[in-house]
Amino acid sequence: MSKISGRPHLTAILSIVSIGATLTFGIAGAVAAEDVTEDQILRALAPPAKKPLTRGLSVGPQQAEPVISAEEGRFVQKLRGRSTRSLSASEREEIATLAKDKPKIDLEITFDYNSAEISAKSLSSVQALGKALTNPDLRGSTFVVAGHTDAAGSDGYNQDLSERRADAIKRYLTENYGVAAADLVTVGYGESKLKDPGQPLAEANRRVQVVNMANKATASSQ
Repeated sequence: MSKISGRPHLTAILSIVSIGATLTFGIAGAVAAEDVTEDQILRALAPPAKKPLTRGLSVGPQQAEPVISAEEGRFVQKLRGRSTRSLSASEREEIATLAKDKPKIDLEITFDYNSAEISAKSLSSVQALGKALTNPDLRGSTFVVAGHTDAAGSDGYNQDLSERRADAIKRYLTENYGVAAADLVTVGYGESKLKDPGQPLAEANRRVQVVNMANKATASSQ
């Protein structure tokens, strides 16, 4: 974000997208910080339901689709416990590629101007996230917390700001909800992945996205 924008607050937005090919959780527009609930986050981040095992007339038993491949599992395990700034450019890109097909959610989280301090009005949203991530249905999964900015300001400044904001969410969740630090992989993309490329300064580009990279059963078995 630009240091001279004059806006009192900058907004980080997490946009709700399709969950797999057959399960979609949608809300018109971004989810306002005061509106999001623990249940909404739980449903959005839940892994796709496995297909039931059936026996056809001419084929053997059908296997349930894996939530995460062995190769993806090894990559996710390699990320656990890493600091935001330790990730290479290629690792950030691989995370973004894998995240496209994973359960994810956008929350509307605001930060103080030119700061990584979570604003008071957004605490309820982050608290709902903390409750969801410690729910038995999600606890133990590996989550990516990805920070994004708009195109105002320099590339280096925006990259740093996106990382600091992702780190701020992680710090709040670990300190206040006991979420294991290794379960939260933070990554910054700066202005490199605009949600609305046609309007590079739009607030929709200022977001923090949470992605469920592996359900707990699969993650623990890798």
